[in-house]
Amino acid sequence: MTPVVVLVGPPGSGKTTIGTLLAERLGVAFRDTDADVERAAGRTVAEIFTEDGEPVFRDMEERAVATALVEHDGVLALGGGAVLSAETRRRLAGHRVAFLSVGLAEGVRRTGLSTARPLLAGVNPRATFRTLLEARLPLYREVATVEVDTDGREPAEVAESVLAGLPAR
Repeated sequence: MTPVVVLVGPPGSGKTTIGTLLAERLGVAFRDTDADVERAAGRTVAEIFTEDGEPVFRDMEERAVATALVEHDGVLALGGGAVLSAETRRRLAGHRVAFLSVGLAEGVRRTGLSTARPLLAGVNPRATFRTLLEARLPLYREVATVEVDTDGREPAEVAESVLAGLPAR
């Protein structure tokens, strides 16, 4: 088994929303690796970050992605920071990967500077989001087979762009 498409992108790019729409249109299941980590840990991502730290979460995330890439044959959404793992990037080679890009202003607006997003909590979430985008952008582009801008677009329009941009299987 292999996912129909893997979605990557920063917080607020719409991975869950677009992934759910794509799964419906394609008649396949949707899976989110953050939800897999939460289910396995019995805690939220924010709780894992707070109680165990980011390295523990990243290790759990890497394992969840590895499992999902071999078990899931639908639409798979990865957590925003999953691409930080060189092993995950290696595993994504050969998969159809859509990078949902979002600009700084739109990303900050969509995330609402949410405390549910542990890396965005803090003194200056806007600066944190900017730093996150700058660090991860080359990694998202490294793994992507298609890049779709989500700024100012309706989810259905983004989903259509993802489908149109995917290479044939």
